[in-house]
Amino acid sequence: MAELSTLARPYAKAVFELARDTSRFGDWSNVLRGLADAVSDPAVAAAIGHPAIGKGQLSQALVDAIGGTIGNDGSNLLRLLIDNGRLKLAPAIASEYEALRAEAESFIDVEITTASAVAPEQLAALVDAIARRLSRKLNVTTRVDESLLGGAVIRAGDLVIDGSSVGELERLRLQLVA
Repeated sequence: MAELSTLARPYAKAVFELARDTSRFGDWSNVLRGLADAVSDPAVAAAIGHPAIGKGQLSQALVDAIGGTIGNDGSNLLRLLIDNGRLKLAPAIASEYEALRAEAESFIDVEITTASAVAPEQLAALVDAIARRLSRKLNVTTRVDESLLGGAVIRAGDLVIDGSSVGELERLRLQLVA
């Protein structure tokens, strides 16, 4: 998987720089998401590299599948990926691009897992505290996992804050065993 990321990074960085220079982050997110979705389709995946399908045919089929959101720049990227035999990298390019975009826009994805449903005002206070601590804007997703027994686990990038009862019991067990 690291190889895909390594191959995709230069394309993602070039697209990111173009998006930044033209202030079109959202447009490029849509193009890359559409391209990634199209390439992930099993029928399209089978057509990539098939000897009976020419590069022009493949390019036009993908432009038609993605629709009007692709634009000239997106079509150029598509042709470049096809010409270089890198079309299968589209999902990895989209992922790398979104990471660069999130960094530039000071966004971070945060997952809050709680043992039970949290009242909206408590969740808002928690989200506000996390945003202040990380000094970033948050894309928050929440979920309930009753196996936590109580408390919450917060994941923000590489940061994990385990305030769950299960986590506390595990830390206590490790202290007693040591």
